[in-house]
Amino acid sequence: MLTLVSFDLCPYVQRAAIALAEKGVPFERRTVDLANKPAWFQAISPLGKVPLLQVDDAVLFESAVIVEYLEDTETPPLHPADPLVRARHRAWMEFGSSILADIWTIETTADRAAFDAKVALLREKFERLEAELEDGPYFAGEAFCLVDAVFAPVFRYFDVFDRFVDLGVLAGLPRVQAWRRALAARPSVRAAVVSNYEARLDAFLRRQKSWLATLMG
Repeated sequence: MLTLVSFDLCPYVQRAAIALAEKGVPFERRTVDLANKPAWFQAISPLGKVPLLQVDDAVLFESAVIVEYLEDTETPPLHPADPLVRARHRAWMEFGSSILADIWTIETTADRAAFDAKVALLREKFERLEAELEDGPYFAGEAFCLVDAVFAPVFRYFDVFDRFVDLGVLAGLPRVQAWRRALAARPSVRAAVVSNYEARLDAFLRRQKSWLATLMG
């Protein structure tokens, strides 16, 4: 049995959980409080971050490493077979990670100018995705892939944001919006978070001294 060491709001944990579920790999979750890291966690996490994947006596850290390990050891494959296409998928996964970094700034910055700049940048990035997507329903068409596992947690943030503020970053992008809906309906995506995830994220956002928290009221 593999153990996925997790934090309830971490999008990088979600991508690992989605990959595990898509491959049908049984695993246990062990949740930590990153605000009060236990000694056992600090002893096995070189960067003090989640996710970690415990494989027998070994510990893997960094979500990109974890999903690539799963791709090497478990079926079905979630990367395309062609080396060039596979490399492009990995690049788009990094693109998704850059979006998560932008979202973190949006969640936490108190600077209105920084907030607006990140919203504008997000819009540009989603416009690039709109041009990249084809018929769907997923990133590469009919087959679910690791790029989808990266972007499902990205779109999940907007399920909470949209309740309080229209950032406008997805408006007029029909392919991106259809992709978002397809991912939200995927069982592996729905199971990747705790049942009260949205309430927990809402509470986290309201605790920030940020411009977004001001907009949320």
